[in-house]
Amino acid sequence: MHRRRSSTPPRDDGSHAGQQRRRIAVEAARLMSEQGLRDFHAAKLKAAERLGIVAETALPKNSEIEEALREHQRLFESSEQPLRLRRYRAAAREALVFFAEFEPRLVGSVLDGSADRHSAVCLHVFSDEPEAVMHFLDENGIPTEEHSRLLRLTRDVEREFPVFVFSAGSVPMDVTVLPTTLLRQAPLDRSGDKPMPRANLAALDALLAGEP
Repeated sequence: MHRRRSSTPPRDDGSHAGQQRRRIAVEAARLMSEQGLRDFHAAKLKAAERLGIVAETALPKNSEIEEALREHQRLFESSEQPLRLRRYRAAAREALVFFAEFEPRLVGSVLDGSADRHSAVCLHVFSDEPEAVMHFLDENGIPTEEHSRLLRLTRDVEREFPVFVFSAGSVPMDVTVLPTTLLRQAPLDRSGDKPMPRANLAALDALLAGEP
């Protein structure tokens, strides 16, 4: 059953362009939550097209969409989202223990609390030989799909890194392999130019301990 769109009026920042950005952000958040879109720019463009807004200057920032996404979850997923997040974080803890030799870090929506039913537990693991991670998974009988992902190391520098995707029970896992030199230098967050938040096992345990 399809959920109805939010009837919450756009926030007025004092300008027509601000109202348009807000409308696009709300619609993009709905698309990301309900259809599983993960690319911010694609979600913005699709939302603008659906709303009949063509001005490129009206596109919201990624951070505005993240705010709207959390609001959408509060409005439409208030009962199921906390339970899902707890389950995903518990699975993330097991994964951090499992990948301990590769100094894993939890990243993404499971860490920041915005995980939806389309999300995966996303980890960064560290090895100067990505094949070592692949062999580790093979030795443990875990079938994987191998992909690659572009990450921004600075505002002007992007690099491609290998990604292994698999399932742990019903929870999808997404593991990016980074060189050990990036253990102290997190890639940039997708919503801006700040380092991506990451959590080791101790930090995740503290997060879990603080949950109701």
